[in-house]
Amino acid sequence: MTSSHEPKNKRKADARTKLLEAALSVIRAKGYSATSVDDLCRAAGVTKGAFFHHFKTKDDLAVTAADYWSETTGALFKGAPYHDHEDPLDRFLGYLDFRKALIAGAVPEFTCLVGTMTQEVYDTSPTIRDACADSICGHADTLVADIAEAAERHGITLPCSSESLALHTQAVIQGGFIVAKARNEPQQAIDSIDHLIRYVRLLFNLSA
Repeated sequence: MTSSHEPKNKRKADARTKLLEAALSVIRAKGYSATSVDDLCRAAGVTKGAFFHHFKTKDDLAVTAADYWSETTGALFKGAPYHDHEDPLDRFLGYLDFRKALIAGAVPEFTCLVGTMTQEVYDTSPTIRDACADSICGHADTLVADIAEAAERHGITLPCSSESLALHTQAVIQGGFIVAKARNEPQQAIDSIDHLIRYVRLLFNLSA
């Protein structure tokens, strides 16, 4: 329970954050369409009044949750150890290894919030779709510099732009999540990343 002595704006911030955290877990577990406002409030431990104080609609929360997902996962990746490699190719491959290491636990625990929402609302809610695109493409953008630098350093002419290869990594990872969901088998997502690693190594003339 929130203390009555806490500042009013802190109580609001706490409820909002709880709802966003609830969205990250509940939507990945149930899907966006099957998740109700009641589900979110129950998981967050807040009232519907608190929900509608912070968000006009469930779609409004979804757009904010996509941004919140980018912030929280962005912090995770920014602090990841693959950035410590001196060689940009090692950083790129290290990123893929890091993605693989994150695949643990039940399927909803490692799959992507924005990927899940995109599959459901890409044609029915352009606002949510665009927020999800910003999240996925923004994350891909963090790989572009390392890919371009790796190609230059290793004397490789890529068959595509660095931007295209960065987006391809996300397509493979998201596709692996879909197959893992379809078969209820996390190993499917791991296998997809392993195939991607072999592809990248071949692009850079390394042993697969």
